[in-house]
Order: sequence, then structure tokens, then C-alpha cells
Amino acid sequence: MEKIIKQCVGIDVSQKEIDVTFGTYGIDQSVTNLESKKFKNMRKNFSQFLNWALKLADKEIPLFFVMEATGVYHEHLACFLYDSGQKVIVVLPNRASTYAKTLEVKTVTDKEASKSLTRMGLEKKMDLWVKPNPIYNHMKQLTREREQLQKIKTMTLNQVHAEKASAWPNEESLKRSKKHIALLENQIVDIENELKKFIKETPELKRKMEYVTSIVGVGLITGATIVGETNGFVLMKNKRQLVSYAGYDVITKDSGTSVHSKPRISKKGNKHIRKALHLPALTSIRLNEQSKNQFVRMVQKHGIKMKAAVAIQRKLLVLIYTLWKKEEFFDPSFVNQYLQNEIGQLALP
Repeated sequence: MEKIIKQCVGIDVSQKEIDVTFGTYGIDQSVTNLESKKFKNMRKNFSQFLNWALKLADKEIPLFFVMEATGVYHEHLACFLYDSGQKVIVVLPNRASTYAKTLEVKTVTDKEASKSLTRMGLEKKMDLWVKPNPIYNHMKQLTREREQLQKIKTMTLNQVHAEKASAWPNEESLKRSKKHIALLENQIVDIENELKKFIKETPELKRKMEYVTSIVGVGLITGATIVGETNGFVLMKNKRQLVSYAGYDVITKDSGTSVHSKPRISKKGNKHIRKALHLPALTSIRLNEQSKNQFVRMVQKHGIKMKAAVAIQRKLLVLIYTLWKKEEFFDPSFVNQYLQNEIGQLALP
């Protein structure tokens, strides 16, 4: 019998059911799917699923559970497995989809998706998932709710503008829209007040947020968004990993003599972080001499203002991470002495 060096359970999660496949990886790099099964996506069935997996598993070899981040439907199962002491891996949908395309599978079903996740877990080395800290998870929920309300407010304002510009504006429609905008503004203020109160009543968080918000252009909402989305940077081992997580990593396409694309950021990361840093970067360019000089140099180099602004966004993200980790306040001379080389290495071409 071929020696097994790795074992994994791939889990395709839907609202009502989970399709699972138990697979093993041999020393000869062979992948074997031992058994597939279906369970209800309900807490009372999670123990039954875990017992099934543990019966198939070799107790001497680590067992990994790999699932795709499917909206919120995977969260209860991921937390249950984590609390049970299991090794859990949660992959982003785009990464799972990209890997599945490399397999010679013509049929697309939940069962096949679980097999794909199993194979991915066996062949790839991926970071283990860590259960979100309740403090940072609450911050993430509040900042995302605020972001969604801001989006709806912008859409409604655009509708009002279009209605007013119309040859036959509907006054009643305008009244309703204005009431809607007022309601949204009040809800946004309520969320901001709740967030401020939550941070104020959490001493450790309040202290560390003061370091982050000492950066020119970075306010409480921006800092809370980034800290919440990164779970307090708990899984970030270095700045490059953080940059990649936020989608600021640079990708290029060069092949032969005909394919030569311009370098650009991947955007295959956390969009909430990139959105949160847009306005702070513009503020930093206006008020911070270092950011302004860097922005001017980059615009003179390639003439693209947005590209230069993105570089400032990335600079702010690295700076937030550094001050959070080192527990220090913003100091322009510190940035010059310590961060400039690292930020320069991460800058866009």
C-alpha cells in the first residue's frame, strides 16, 4: 500500500447542504478520492460530518479541511471545525475557480467542486484559517454596513440630480428621494457613533487606533476598516503579504516578442481596503509633503495621476501596518529613515 503523506476534506458549501470529499496524497504524488458524501448545512449535523471524516482519517497524519468562502454560508462550519481543533483552510472564490479550470473536468456539480477543493488542499500549501477576533469582526461588520449605506446614498443623490435635470421633474419623487437621503445620513451617523463608542470602550483597541489615526489623512473610519478587514493583521507575516491581500501587488504579462502588457495592480484582493484608502491618499497628497513629492515624481515619470495615487494608497497601508505592529505614532522622520526603502521596493513601476 502506497504511503500517505497528506489527507484532506474538500467542502463545497451551499445554503442548505455541504458536499464533501475525503482524499489522500501519496508519496508518489498520487491523489486518491476515498469517499464523497452530502450533509445538511446545519449545526446539529456538523458533529456527524466531523465523525465521518475522522473515521476515514489516519490519526498519524495531519487532516486539513478546505472550503470556499461562499458568502456567509461557510462561516458556521468553519468556526465549528476551528473550535474542534481542526486545521481549516478557507480559499477565496476566484482562487478556487482558477484552480478548478486547470483540471480536466467537464461536469460542474457540487460534488465535483468538493473534489476540486480536495485536490487543491492536497497539492497546494495554503495558510490555515484563523477564527476572526470578535472585536475586529464587529468593526468589519459596522464599516461594511456604513460602506453599503454610503453607496446607496450616492446612487440616490445621482437619481435626484438626474430628476432635477429632467424637462419634467416629479416633485413628489424628489421629496421621497430627499427623505431617503436624510434617513441614510442618520443611519450612517448612528453607525459612526456606535463605532466610536465601541473603540472608546475597548482600551487596547483605542490605544492602538490612536497610532493608526496619527497618520496624516487617515481617520477613524479608514483605520477601523483596515484593521477590521485584516482581523488586526493577525495573519500578516510581512508587508508584502499585506500588499497582496489588499490587491496592490503588481502583475505583468510578458511572453515572447508579442505580449508585453503594462504593469498594473492585481486587484485580486480585499476591495474594501482599497476603497477605504482612496480619499485618505488624496488627503495625504494634499497635506503631507512626503506624499506630495512622491506623487509629483511619479506623475513626472509616467504621466498617470491615478497610478501615482495608488502608490500613495499602498504607502499608507504599509504605514498603518507598521505603526500598528510597532505601537508608535506617526513621525515623518521615521518614515524617511525606516519605511522609504521598503515602500520604494513595493512601489509601482
